[in-house]
Amino acid sequence: MATTVSFKLNGRKTSVTTDPGRVLLDVLREDLHLTGTKYGCSEARCGACSVLLDGKRVFSCQMPISEADGKTLLTIEGLAAGEKLHPVQDAFLAEHVFQCGYCASGMIMATVGLLNETPKPSDEQILDALNKNLCRCCAYPKILKAVRRVAAQSAAPAQPGGKTP
Repeated sequence: MATTVSFKLNGRKTSVTTDPGRVLLDVLREDLHLTGTKYGCSEARCGACSVLLDGKRVFSCQMPISEADGKTLLTIEGLAAGEKLHPVQDAFLAEHVFQCGYCASGMIMATVGLLNETPKPSDEQILDALNKNLCRCCAYPKILKAVRRVAAQSAAPAQPGGKTP
């Protein structure tokens, strides 16, 4: 039986009427046409589907849409402010992290989630936070360097459009 789920998505109030057990990833991509969040393993093991729910990273491939009801959801599409990239996106570009780019949105969202909770993380905290994100191109040294870069600059804002809290 379909139900209406309402939440704030990338700074805007959003509602969808769907089966409450559908996974968030399917709703984002198929119903809301936000394709920056990627399909990967469907088992919460690769991180390609990472989004932020109330500021914390979740795996949208495993989360029922009903769990988003009344909450704030941020996807990769909500980070930039027009043409101005989020500081984490800037750091990933500056460090030439991207090769194939498939893991990029998940890595960026996991990094933003980490920096929301720990603005100046240690290498151990960075590695722990990104542990469930898989980069098939093995760009991990560059990813670590990018996270260090943005953490050294300041706490990364995670509000839609890159606005500071």
